[in-house]
Amino acid sequence: QINKEMADIQTEKGYQKQAAVFQNTKKLLAKKTTTGVRYYKKIGLGFKTPQEAIDGDYVDKKCPFTGNVSIRGRILKGVVISTKMKKTVVLRRDYLHYIKKYNRFEKRHHTLHAHASPAFRLTEGNIVT
Repeated sequence: QINKEMADIQTEKGYQKQAAVFQNTKKLLAKKTTTGVRYYKKIGLGFKTPQEAIDGDYVDKKCPFTGNVSIRGRILKGVVISTKMKKTVVLRRDYLHYIKKYNRFEKRHHTLHAHASPAFRLTEGNIVT
């Protein structure tokens, strides 16, 4: 018998489940939410865990709140220019480059691809960190 809540999550070819949650246990190790057992964590660095990560039913192993990914390196900031890919956004980072000969700055930009967790509803024009 298939659990009704799990049937909504299963949209991919592979079986979707959180790695930290054992589904056939008698005792609870993960945090229990209103929709059942769900694993989530605080990532620190001044970022709060979104309510969608706590109450949602998505499964994303690359999400820093519900998956097995740690935040490391620089925290970048940019503007979303495309959300056409699945769980991926294209960001544009604008910056100024100094030209010593003319004693002026010129505008430059750099585009990069980043993973977008389903906990966030991103649209084009959003400023993301």
